[in-house]
Amino acid sequence: MDAARARKLADRISQIVAEMLERRIKDPRLGFATVTEARLTNDLREATVYYTVLGTDAERADTAMALASATGIIRSEVGRQLGLRHTPSLAFVADILPDTAQRIEELVTQARNADAELARSRQGAVPAGDADPYRKPAEPPDDDPLDDDRLDDDPRDDGPQDGLEDDRDDLDG
Repeated sequence: MDAARARKLADRISQIVAEMLERRIKDPRLGFATVTEARLTNDLREATVYYTVLGTDAERADTAMALASATGIIRSEVGRQLGLRHTPSLAFVADILPDTAQRIEELVTQARNADAELARSRQGAVPAGDADPYRKPAEPPDDDPLDDDRLDDDPRDDGPQDGLEDDRDDLDG
C-alpha cells in the first residue's frame, strides 16, 4: 500500500481514539491520557497508538490496564468510522517522549548551572602567563646589515666618493 495513505489513516485513527477516550470510555482507571501519535503498517493491518498519562506510575499502570480492556470497543469504532475492508488491530504503547524531554531539560539545566558556576569562578581571575599568550613573529634587530650606510658607498658609483672631484675628464684633453 501507499505510505502516504497509511499516514493519513494513522492520523485519523489517532483522532478517533482520542475522541473515544474523551467521550465514550468511562473506565475509572483511565487517567488523564493523551494520544500523541498513531502508526499504521503499510499493509493497514496493525496500528500502534502512542499515549502519555499525566500522573504517577500507579496511574500510568491503571491507564494501561484500562486501555487494554477497552481495545475491542475502540477497535470496532475505528473500523466503523474508517470503513476499511479489514479493521487494523490496535496496540497501545506508553510514549516515552515526555520522559525523554524531561531528562533533556534536566541536563540543560545542569549544564546551565555548571556554566554559571564557572563564570563565577572566573570573575576577577588573572591570566597565568602573559596577557597576550599568542606568539608573534620575531622583529628584525635594529642593526640590520641591509640598512648599513657602508653599503651605500659602492666603488663603481659614478659620483665622487670622498668629496674630491673626478679628474678623469681632464686627462683626455
